[in-house]
Amino acid sequence: MMAREQHLLLSRGAPAEEPSRPYARVRRHRRWLVPLLVALLLAQMAAAMVTTAVRQTPTIDEPVYVATATDYLHEHRIRYNPEHPPLGKLLIAAGVAVAGPHYDPSYPGTQGDVGRHLLYESGNDPSRLMLWARLPVIALTLLFGLVAFAFARELTGTAGALVALALYAFSPDLIAHGSLATLDVPAAGFVLTSAWLAWRARRRLLPYLPLAGAALGAAVATKMSALPAVPVLLALAALSAGAAGCSAEQAATGGATMGRRTSAATSWLRRRRTVPAALWGAAVVTLVAVAVVWATYLAVDPRLRFSPAEPVPALHGLRGRLVDLLPVPEAYRAGMRVQFGLETYPWQGYLFGRLYTGSLWYYLPVALLVKTPLGLLALGAAGAVAVVVVRRLRPAAPYLLLPPGVLLAAAMTGSRDFGTRYALFAPMFLAVAAACVPRPGRRWTAAVTAALVLCAAVSSLRTFPYYLPYSNEAFGGSAHTHRLLHDSNVDWGQDLGRLADRLRQRYPHERVWLVYKGSGVPSYYGIHAADPRTVPQGQVHGLLAVSDSALAKARGRLAELIRNSRPIGDVGHSITLYRH
Repeated sequence: MMAREQHLLLSRGAPAEEPSRPYARVRRHRRWLVPLLVALLLAQMAAAMVTTAVRQTPTIDEPVYVATATDYLHEHRIRYNPEHPPLGKLLIAAGVAVAGPHYDPSYPGTQGDVGRHLLYESGNDPSRLMLWARLPVIALTLLFGLVAFAFARELTGTAGALVALALYAFSPDLIAHGSLATLDVPAAGFVLTSAWLAWRARRRLLPYLPLAGAALGAAVATKMSALPAVPVLLALAALSAGAAGCSAEQAATGGATMGRRTSAATSWLRRRRTVPAALWGAAVVTLVAVAVVWATYLAVDPRLRFSPAEPVPALHGLRGRLVDLLPVPEAYRAGMRVQFGLETYPWQGYLFGRLYTGSLWYYLPVALLVKTPLGLLALGAAGAVAVVVVRRLRPAAPYLLLPPGVLLAAAMTGSRDFGTRYALFAPMFLAVAAACVPRPGRRWTAAVTAALVLCAAVSSLRTFPYYLPYSNEAFGGSAHTHRLLHDSNVDWGQDLGRLADRLRQRYPHERVWLVYKGSGVPSYYGIHAADPRTVPQGQVHGLLAVSDSALAKARGRLAELIRNSRPIGDVGHSITLYRH
């Protein structure tokens, strides 16, 4: 009898063994293959970010953050850049501490003046200091890639997680801003982390719910643009706590109500237990988030001194009263007043050749369409639909769609149309959503997904090492971005060093005229040029170099100079060279 059963088992298994042999090999090597692929994807991203960080000169905002971080280290005070909370600059300070720059705390001037003095007038090496300041942000960007991988893996499995990580690691926007000593990637990444931890709390409240609160606190302690995500993530925490309470009740009753219609009394009792659990979950996240904000300021100065170098505008009316009621340090409330003041300034924007004053509500969605790889756009959109349509994925829809949706809606109402850096949460959440596209048992979805991931990777690699001015192929690629967008989308002052190299190599003895928009000091890099706008047009002869952000806003004398000049090339797709 036993021999016959063994014979039947062998005979049944024999035909199925041959076609499954390749998949069996993959499963056999999966234990080391997946970590290897993860390591390769992150290594590619790290190499791209480090290369970018080494080759780029300081962008417009970086000297301010680096100087503020240095002041934290030396003076332990909140004095510069109060419009942004300290956490992101404390991370930058970790790299600054290794660089050990010379610093004069008595130097007067605005935060921009202090940053320029630190980099170019204090005997420091700007390239070395900026690299060390950028390295902590690079490391944090890579860690957020692991968060995207883990989030997607819990939703769809390992294959979907690799799709999410690949799209994240090849995102030009994340590479560009993840290689800078700025606050945009850290703030967006902490929001993603909080959403993931809130999702994990559905099955296990401790320790994930307090950790979700810590990540939310880290987001709003890095950049105030994360504040609109607070009510959303509190609601998600309440949802998770309620779901965990229901699961615990079902486990405690042994699933007695499963398989038959639940009575009205049981449903009422479950609601009575779910509501307090949800309120408790939201309260925990709130308390932990507020504690993280306070801890961040206390880490800078345990005495919480606040002596701003520049005046803080007053805020009246209902907004002013609400800001005064917030349970946060005074310096944080002052930063909110500065932010509201900046929102009243008549900034100029540029979109598809149109220069305008104020803001356009559709600016950010259009800019994201231009600067996101087509593969990521397609897979992210399909994944967003799948997470709503597919029943097993539907519980994750609020965690994947609500935080980026609310943050994008809030950013669209802002007055500063300066770039997709205000919406870096979009490629992060889109990458995770894209993991929901491949469907088990439907090979065509896997094939289409693989093809689109490959397209995104090729598009990203083609723009190396000029990630900041990237635009996708539907809009002409990186060389044409300056015709559509400006500022941090294209030219943030990052290519002053490359311009110096170009002038030394190709135009060593020519007269140079320069219109540069950035925080770098041209003379430090050996560029001895005059501003053509300060002399009569008849005296301008030779080589004219114009930052593309200035080119977008060219009016009057500069516009006339450009009309009478012949373009002869560009530097990094951010500075255009003319012969005049």
